[in-house]
Amino acid sequence: MALSRIWSAFIVIAILVAGWKAFGLGDHEIFNRMITEPNGMIETCTTAVNISIKLIGIMALFMGLMSIAEKAGGIRFLSRIIGPFFSKLFPEVPKGHPATGHMMMNFSANLLGLDNAATPFGIKAMESLQEINPDKDRASNAQIMFLCLHASGLTLIPVSIIAARAALLSTSPTDIFIPCMIATFVATVAAMTIVSIKQKINLFQPVILAWILGVSSLIALLVVFLTRMSHAELSTFSGMLSNGIILMIFLIIVGVAWFRGIAVFDAFIDGAKGGFDTAIRIIPYLVGILVAISLLRTSGTFDVVINGMKQFFAFLGADTRFVDGLPTALIKPMSGSGARGMMIDTMTNFGPDSFAGRLACILQGSSDTTFYVIAVYFGAVGVKNTRYAIGSMLLADLVGIITSVLLAYLFFG
Repeated sequence: MALSRIWSAFIVIAILVAGWKAFGLGDHEIFNRMITEPNGMIETCTTAVNISIKLIGIMALFMGLMSIAEKAGGIRFLSRIIGPFFSKLFPEVPKGHPATGHMMMNFSANLLGLDNAATPFGIKAMESLQEINPDKDRASNAQIMFLCLHASGLTLIPVSIIAARAALLSTSPTDIFIPCMIATFVATVAAMTIVSIKQKINLFQPVILAWILGVSSLIALLVVFLTRMSHAELSTFSGMLSNGIILMIFLIIVGVAWFRGIAVFDAFIDGAKGGFDTAIRIIPYLVGILVAISLLRTSGTFDVVINGMKQFFAFLGADTRFVDGLPTALIKPMSGSGARGMMIDTMTNFGPDSFAGRLACILQGSSDTTFYVIAVYFGAVGVKNTRYAIGSMLLADLVGIITSVLLAYLFFG
């Protein structure tokens, strides 16, 4: 089991590094910090449960909404629209299956930065894919493709990153917008390519090429449109877009269901019950992965890795400015809040308009939290054998990191 091996490796590495620091460097308080600090094991367990509890309301709301949409025929309508493309990329999913619509809802929510909606839609997509999975303990090809695309984190407007830069008094908070957009798009294409090679899917089919080129063109047009806005205009537009999309989805789904004579409230309750069950079911998976991440952070493993990388590149005579921005990239696959904190810490120490500060922002916007995604989404459907999912996601993350570094040098020197 890939996830079990990685989890065990995290624990062993963290304890070995802690032991080395305790007995080799005289840091005798390190074991106490790993257990009792605010980001130590005990508090991390509480955090994991709190995350799941906070998810209950959101999951109940959006999965209730999904239940209404399914009964009103909205999910199958989406499936027919995106079907020609998804039938090539997800050949195991039957034509017109609800999973296609659920995946489309998840990708759309991610694209628009609607994090609260993306998770329930994504879990519903995983549950739909699990229905057609012949081996319930083993990840199917379709589930792996879906999660790898999801974890690549394609987002149109990095609102939270721009807001953090503005709060830290950056002279140009939006100057990382285009690099973020390019980096996350490259990471998404990389994820699609890596999994397609593994699953022997031909990406040069006309339908796939048409969709990729079409989406690329739309993103390019949006970039041109948004780069002409001021920071204030961009913040206002992004807020209106996000909130407007959520309200529009509610209005359309409820309106169509009411028009078709669906018992809207009953349909909502049926779906909301599933949201509660799912949020509770992921607690053990979330506790396990977050505790491993906590041990890595509090043991000083990340500090050892960063210092080693800086010395290595200095020995090679290379520019080491980019190393100061890398902690965000190292933590991002494991913890979204941790990476966000590391991004802010980098901007605070080096300045929001420094090379390291800008690079940290691009890295923050170039991917999603891989191990969190693995724990939540596979945990929600009880899949234990993740096959090559983690390796594919981390490889796509690496492509995103390399692209981000290159873009930082290209845009900011």
